[in-house]
Amino acid sequence: MSGTENTLVQIVKAIVIFAVILQIVPFILIAERKLLGRFQSRLGPNRVGFRGLLQPVADVLKLVSKEQSVPVTAVPWMMALAPLISIVAGVATLAIIPFGPPGAWGGDFGLYGIDVPIGLLYFFAFGSLAFYGLMLGGWSSGSKFSFLGAMRAAAQLISYEVAIGLSLLGVAMTAGSMSLVDIVEDQSGMWFIVPQFVGFLIFMVAGFAESARPPFDQPEADAEIVSGYNTEYGGMRFGSFFMAEYIEVVIISGIATACFLGGWRGPGPEALGPLWVLLKMSAFVFLFIWIRATLPRLRYDQLMSFGWKILLPLATLNVLVTAIVLVVT
Repeated sequence: MSGTENTLVQIVKAIVIFAVILQIVPFILIAERKLLGRFQSRLGPNRVGFRGLLQPVADVLKLVSKEQSVPVTAVPWMMALAPLISIVAGVATLAIIPFGPPGAWGGDFGLYGIDVPIGLLYFFAFGSLAFYGLMLGGWSSGSKFSFLGAMRAAAQLISYEVAIGLSLLGVAMTAGSMSLVDIVEDQSGMWFIVPQFVGFLIFMVAGFAESARPPFDQPEADAEIVSGYNTEYGGMRFGSFFMAEYIEVVIISGIATACFLGGWRGPGPEALGPLWVLLKMSAFVFLFIWIRATLPRLRYDQLMSFGWKILLPLATLNVLVTAIVLVVT
């Protein structure tokens, strides 16, 4: 394939990834609200469209039509930049999630945005950039509640990013590569959730904290700091932060699928790979919603103690045991 064709394929992949995510977030939103209604023995959205299925469209139209307001104490251009950082970092990370091997649907291209040798480091790098969006949004708003939310987000994301990195280090050591495509390829005999079950549990708990989802939603705890880092945001700027949160859920689900559940591997031909990836990711998204409906929010001191005193030592021990097993065997 020529360089021009390679460039064209990359552009098409980028457009497809962005378009799919724009469409999938409203589906996750309506699924969450419907499931929360079932979990809590109440009706979910049921007024707009058939059985309430057009409720996300109504929500988007409402946010788009709202007037933007900026506090007099805020830094306007920074407030506008913060949600953009979160969205860009999230969409860029989605590019490394593999949906199928090269040649599965004909041609030489793989069903993923890019395959980089440092795929896991790529994931950590853009995850760190997303953190700056929350920090900048909270600080630039000029609100004490927003600033408190930003400080909580900084401490929480930095703390649990260490654990999530160590949990994936065991996977990289087992596969002998940091490329997500290579990691999936190496799971032909056995999915890594079996030898790395402890790492999987650590990854999921830290993933909840990284995405600031309940019970780790302290950066935007409404009962304590109104809405945290996005208190002063309205309209589509608030909607962008909201969308970035759900993109993070999709990212954590995709990374968990690739690193622990065999990625595109499943019964049938390789052409069904994207179907298996989507089904596995949907199961993780359901887990995020289930946990939200089940567990109460932790106190902030409990959150930090759990991260540093339990999760981090356990993740370190998992890496140590993995290294010993690989050397011995």
